[in-house]
Amino acid sequence: MTDAPTDARPGSPAAADERPTRLRRAVTGPLLFLFILGDVLGAGVYALVGELSAEAGGMVWLPLLVALAMALLTAASYAELVTKYPQAGGSAVYAQRAFGRPLLSFLVGFSMLAAGVTSAAGLSLAFGGDYLGTFLDVPAVPTAIVFLALVAALNARGIKESLRANVVMTAIELSGLVLVVVLGAVVLGRGDGDTARLTELPEGTGVAAATLGGALIAFYSFVGFETSANIAEEVRGVRRVYPRALFGALATAGVVYLLVGLVAPAVVAPERLQESSGPLLEVVEAAGGIPLEVFSAVALVAVANGALLTMIMSSRLAYGMADEGLLPAVFTRVLPGRRTPVVAIVATTAVAMVLTATGSLVDLASTVVLLLLLVFLSTNVAVLVLRRDRVEHDHFRAWTALPVLAAATCVGLLTQQQARHWLLAGVLLALGVLLYAVARWTGRRGAPADVRAEERVTPQD
Repeated sequence: MTDAPTDARPGSPAAADERPTRLRRAVTGPLLFLFILGDVLGAGVYALVGELSAEAGGMVWLPLLVALAMALLTAASYAELVTKYPQAGGSAVYAQRAFGRPLLSFLVGFSMLAAGVTSAAGLSLAFGGDYLGTFLDVPAVPTAIVFLALVAALNARGIKESLRANVVMTAIELSGLVLVVVLGAVVLGRGDGDTARLTELPEGTGVAAATLGGALIAFYSFVGFETSANIAEEVRGVRRVYPRALFGALATAGVVYLLVGLVAPAVVAPERLQESSGPLLEVVEAAGGIPLEVFSAVALVAVANGALLTMIMSSRLAYGMADEGLLPAVFTRVLPGRRTPVVAIVATTAVAMVLTATGSLVDLASTVVLLLLLVFLSTNVAVLVLRRDRVEHDHFRAWTALPVLAAATCVGLLTQQQARHWLLAGVLLALGVLLYAVARWTGRRGAPADVRAEERVTPQD
């Protein structure tokens, strides 16, 4: 990977950052790092360690390592495209620039939206489930709806306020995972664990099958880095800070995940992890000395943080797609004073509320991964197609082999998805096609071209 120095000459990255935007450019490098780290850490590892144990037994660490490698491949493509086209809209914008087909661009963006709101729905239900049940006996669905409304209010208040909250919540959820690692080490140090389980597989399962099956689930724990593309307009010095924040956050999350993946099955038998809806609580309980309520509170913060960052992404993506003419212009309206995309926030939150009654955690996670794999495939191909497009400012450039390998990885994982996940994803994409047809029929894209051009945040090719 190559990266050229930055400067402040006309056409340089610094000059590119000064292009007008209706969004507030308030995201610094450290805030971006914590945004990505908080979104990647999220609730996946808190809930899915048990599912990973079902696939890989005690070798939970291996699919986590493979999933990290796959995530880094696609992250290189995002680093190049975000620094080349620093605007909201992410993968949908890249697809439009690369392929010039509005329907394809819409479906790429809609896949991201569908994955985002589906993930947020699952996280909101997780928030109202077993971890909250440690403190309150409340129905999950109404609690999830109220929770999403609170997330929307924070999202609408401002990106800076949202990311300040993310700083606190990321610190808490990272501390929770570090606590699991430390407590696991304590258990192993007193001789109560069994490190031999780290090489055990489920009966009748080979290493290749366990690794691939586990990687499909583990990949969900690493997705989230792509959401940062949708706040590119709000990042200061995006060309310089984005690659560092992206790869730094993924590496940090990867190290923490691998340590958890080594500790959990060594301390608690994989069979017991599989049966628990809060598998990391089992590690805390095995260690003793820490009230379970403390760790439940940490897990709730992790879930809340994941939902907040996912909804930030979804609303910015809807805003960016509308700015490209793929959604109604009303989605580009911002809240006066706060300069947050208020219509997009309301719409994506409403959809997430409707989806709160959808599926089990593993089905939701697998469907989210399937949809994101389609998006990642498009993005990895787009980065190669757009190599012929020259821009005036310097930007990050990935080694050509990386997007090629990433695209091949996406295809390989897509072939392993189960029929029910394809069915759910197919229904969502069919809904997207219907909405696109209705949008064209009702003239959603009929806003005057000069008005859209005036409001663009970066110039067209």
